[in-house]
Amino acid sequence: MTKFTDLGLDPKVLSAVSEAGYETPTPIQAGAIPPALQGRDVLGIAQTGTGKTASFVLPMITMLSKGRARARMPRSLVLAPTRELAAQVAENFDTYAKHTKLTKALLIGGVSFKEQDMLIDRGVDVLIATPGRLLDHFERGKLPLTGVQIMVVDEADRMLDMGFIPDIERIFQMTPFTRQTLFFSATMAPEIERITNTFLSNPVKIEVARAATTGENIEQGVIMFRASRKDKQASEKRALLRALIDAEGDALTNAIVFCNRKTEVDIVAKSLTKYGYDAAPIHGDLDQSQRTRTLESFREGKLRFLIASDVAARGLDVPSVSHVFNYDVPSHAEDYVHRIGRTGRAGRKGKTFMICVPHDEKNLADIETLVNRPIPRVDSPLLGAAPAQDAPADVAEVAEKPAPKSSSRSRSSSSRSKKTAPTPEALPKAAPAKQAEPRSDSRKPHSADKGRSGPVVGMGDHMPAFLTRTFKAPAD
Repeated sequence: MTKFTDLGLDPKVLSAVSEAGYETPTPIQAGAIPPALQGRDVLGIAQTGTGKTASFVLPMITMLSKGRARARMPRSLVLAPTRELAAQVAENFDTYAKHTKLTKALLIGGVSFKEQDMLIDRGVDVLIATPGRLLDHFERGKLPLTGVQIMVVDEADRMLDMGFIPDIERIFQMTPFTRQTLFFSATMAPEIERITNTFLSNPVKIEVARAATTGENIEQGVIMFRASRKDKQASEKRALLRALIDAEGDALTNAIVFCNRKTEVDIVAKSLTKYGYDAAPIHGDLDQSQRTRTLESFREGKLRFLIASDVAARGLDVPSVSHVFNYDVPSHAEDYVHRIGRTGRAGRKGKTFMICVPHDEKNLADIETLVNRPIPRVDSPLLGAAPAQDAPADVAEVAEKPAPKSSSRSRSSSSRSKKTAPTPEALPKAAPAKQAEPRSDSRKPHSADKGRSGPVVGMGDHMPAFLTRTFKAPAD
């Protein structure tokens, strides 16, 4: 069995890896580190949670330990799609480079330009950045990239989803042609393949799992959910989520709940908190300091439920997540792979549930096509439950008895039954319907003293007989 000591890493790096508690590399690490140390371009394809970050951080530290940084001239560049992922790469660098003198700068939004400029001015070995903030610094004339020797693109398929590919192409053109490029992704969309063919030179391709596969250690399930009424779908869906959480009991130690929209993230987090669940939201519109605090609380076990948009779906390493709930079916099939990859990490068991409403069934079919397997259907835990008696008006329970469907005619009849029977003089005012009798007769008004032998205008041939009777008020 291959060990880290067999890969040719610097002794100082090996010492840090050992202190972190690792001895055996994952397949992507064992495959990518040796060619990276040889200076080869690397194209790494592996599902999320397989240790891709260490696959480029460890060889990068080993190679950079042989030189020194110059002011405003970073020697390596790591691009990540989100602030959280960039911060996680920075944490990995600190962990594995602690016995070296290498320096880093983290360039992400939500942080002062001045603080970042000060780090760049002193000179850094490793620049870890999101594409937008990196280009902001470059356009201000504060960051030449002509000294970059190693360039890493992490979670490239997420870059594509977020619309960063034009920025990535521009950044590639700002770096030296002789750079070494390490390119990592969980899936290989055609656009990603085009980028690798353009900017990588004879790369070593490391594919340790079929693109877009889900971990075998993750138990999956989908609940096909249909609300009792359209206007109750949102509240009943939240009630179903709570029922799923409760049904897992002590097996659920913590969980990430993914929503498609930022507004939905806030609504679901507020609803869970209202019902006594320890939950907090995280999405791109929140202040960076708040996002950082929320994520740290979740990692440290102080927060049980993290309600997230796809900002948290890629690359965030929280090893002990027991459950993932897809409150919404992802609109991009690849996102399903990354979302459920937040559980079952490092060989652990994981469990996921997804709630699918009727208009999401096409997206569900796309996911099953991508992963090449059906997702098992799971019965709702609310089937047969008694109606909730204390549910507040804004959050109704799914277990309420569905309202029976009614035609416009039955609704009309129901409304009449609550009122005084219509007078005969009022009946001719209704819109005329097609009658079997001559048109001239159908337009004649029927007075109360002439009986009801003729057709009633506007009611058709199927009018209930009781409506043709004359009702008299009882005598005093």
